[in-house]
Amino acid sequence: MQAARFSRFGGPEVLEIVELPDPHPGPGQVRIAVRAAGVNASDWKKRRGLMDEELPQTLGYEAAGVVDELGAGVRDVALGDRVFGFAADGSAQAELAVLSHYAPIPPSLDFAGAAALPAAIETAMRALDQLGLVAGGTLLVNGASGSVGSAAVQFAVARGARVIGTAGPANHEVVRSLGAEPVAYGEGMAARVRELAPAGVDLALDVAGSGVLPELIELAGGKGHVVTIADVAGAQEHGVRFSRGDSGRATHVLGEIGELIESGRFVLPVAQTFPLADVAQAHRVGEAGGVRGKLVLVID
Repeated sequence: MQAARFSRFGGPEVLEIVELPDPHPGPGQVRIAVRAAGVNASDWKKRRGLMDEELPQTLGYEAAGVVDELGAGVRDVALGDRVFGFAADGSAQAELAVLSHYAPIPPSLDFAGAAALPAAIETAMRALDQLGLVAGGTLLVNGASGSVGSAAVQFAVARGARVIGTAGPANHEVVRSLGAEPVAYGEGMAARVRELAPAGVDLALDVAGSGVLPELIELAGGKGHVVTIADVAGAQEHGVRFSRGDSGRATHVLGEIGELIESGRFVLPVAQTFPLADVAQAHRVGEAGGVRGKLVLVID
């Protein structure tokens, strides 16, 4: 099979499409003929040598496609089913991928729309689970217009929470359309939040990693009411929980998202698609910033 890989660290130019052996599913896993695979910031962090030291490395943790091989004990899907989910070995940007956690693709989604979901919705749901968000609470999302932030907003609204979301002025209407009350980030953010919530908020989620953890702690009434997914150093400095995938993943969201999507309560747009051969260009676009929605590789 063909797959995206790099054999040295560097810029997008180190990415190549190579021929690798076909993978096969283990017990409880399925293999899919990949039709689309999500692209994430972790991909270029890996490519630049900021995450893992070993070489070479393949890429991709989320994909959607058609089941073409079943692992032992799999009874919940059949050959030919459309599914999406996580590739545990990080090789989803390929013609074939083995999924360790998966679910049926919601009927209204195409493959690209389904491949955009797993990483964003799992990260958002995991953080909200760790915060213990319940109906009636007020949540502040710092960075509410990106993929993970917008997912967190929609999940929180679906739980019956009030949500305040920080974003640039150009994205305020987007944040409002998701069900949150937008405020501008930057200097004076805390004061603007208190104009909407004079007593502060119950919980805060930092998605943007913009150095505002002290303000979030003050607004939420303590470090135990704040989770960050983006600021490792700040979390260590201020005693805030940093949400990691290895601390218990919220894979249950794969099976739950369909109902929200089909009822019109959740949307995660695909910003742009690229053929697998253009993975380097996808990295260039993603690293340049300013993308609203997910970047997705498509495989014919």
